[in-house]
Amino acid sequence: MTRYILAAEDNVADQVLLETAFRVKGYQEKLAFVTNGLEAIEFLNNASHNLPLFILLDLNMPKKDGIQTLKEIKEHAVFRNIPVNIFSITSSGHEINSCYEAGANSYIIKPNSFDALLDVVEGIHKYWIHTSAGA
Repeated sequence: MTRYILAAEDNVADQVLLETAFRVKGYQEKLAFVTNGLEAIEFLNNASHNLPLFILLDLNMPKKDGIQTLKEIKEHAVFRNIPVNIFSITSSGHEINSCYEAGANSYIIKPNSFDALLDVVEGIHKYWIHTSAGA
């Protein structure tokens, strides 16, 4: 089985930065990108035999936003155990609380620099690769 991380991110520049940060750090896990919540759910439904190690989920996406997607994932019998980490620019305390109430495993505010992103990716990898259901 392929070890991978599902990243729901609609901004192509953010996808490239995230992919680059994982490669600069030398991490081997594949990043599978989707651009909205509908695609994330469809991807999971099609990958039920090989689920991701964890999910990085943006909040502000078209078609189905991150909160709706998170709720659907956490209500699904097969997907609910996949760690979901919100990865968003939104820093509102209300939004962060809403995410945790909906079942988020962590909330990470997107950093403003590539160096900071490298640090964030290292932290994500150290913790979530070793605690995920697929590890």
